Amino acid sequence: MSLLELQHISYRYPLTPELTVKDLSLKVEPGEVLGIVGGNGSGKTTICNIMRGFIPSFYKGELEGKVVFEEQPLDTSNLGSLAQKIGYAFQNPFTQITGVKYSVYDEIGYGLENLSVPREEANNKIEQVIELLNLQKIRNQNPYDLSGGQKQMVALASVIVLDPELIILDEPTSQLDPSSTLAVYDIVKNLKEQGKTIIIVDHKVDLLAQICDEIAVIQDGQLALKGETHHVFSDKKVIEAGGQLPEVSDFYLQVHPEAKKVPVTIDEAYKMLKEAKV
Repeated sequence: MSLLELQHISYRYPLTPELTVKDLSLKVEPGEVLGIVGGNGSGKTTICNIMRGFIPSFYKGELEGKVVFEEQPLDTSNLGSLAQKIGYAFQNPFTQITGVKYSVYDEIGYGLENLSVPREEANNKIEQVIELLNLQKIRNQNPYDLSGGQKQMVALASVIVLDPELIILDEPTSQLDPSSTLAVYDIVKNLKEQGKTIIIVDHKVDLLAQICDEIAVIQDGQLALKGETHHVFSDKKVIEAGGQLPEVSDFYLQVHPEAKKVPVTIDEAYKMLKEAKV
């Protein structure tokens, strides 16, 4: 049974003549890590906002089709209660800092406070997330004194601490340096091992190839391609749809355009070369 399903979704923003999302259907299975890729302006963030219930509640506009979460139409759920079940880290972390807390520690715990989680239990959850994301050095700093990358990590922490059933990460590494980016993907791997269902929108396809079970390619608001990660990232249609292939598979396809088996990670390429005794 799917955890989340989009059924023939079309959406138009207010005062906009063109549809941003066009008859899109998509299923997300429990415990799956789904990567969403596509060119700039293809509709990825809009789709995330639809999945989270922000559209049409906040952004208004015209939404057609049905969003089903845990076998219930999403529009019958209260947005506040959904926050406990669907965690969403925004593309821009500056919009996710509440502005009402004066330390990273309290900022991370703000959602727990709103949910009336007992203080001792909340403190334990905050400490666990601070350790998981290695935020000890900034735990007492004011969130507005942080760099963009640090804000992004705090925003991610504020989502993880709620222990939601579905986590949506919209370009979670856009403000991060390479080292912090790898740290975030290590966290995603850890969450995956815990059985969390995760949706990641990112342009860093080499990292998505290592962590995702399936990839969905969005082109002009439509689902151009979806399937098992290795299958999708071996297909040149990803590039035609405005997306990117991992460097390994892109290079391999240039050298062997008719190859039936294509590596999508360095580890796969190494294994194939070793088996071929190259």
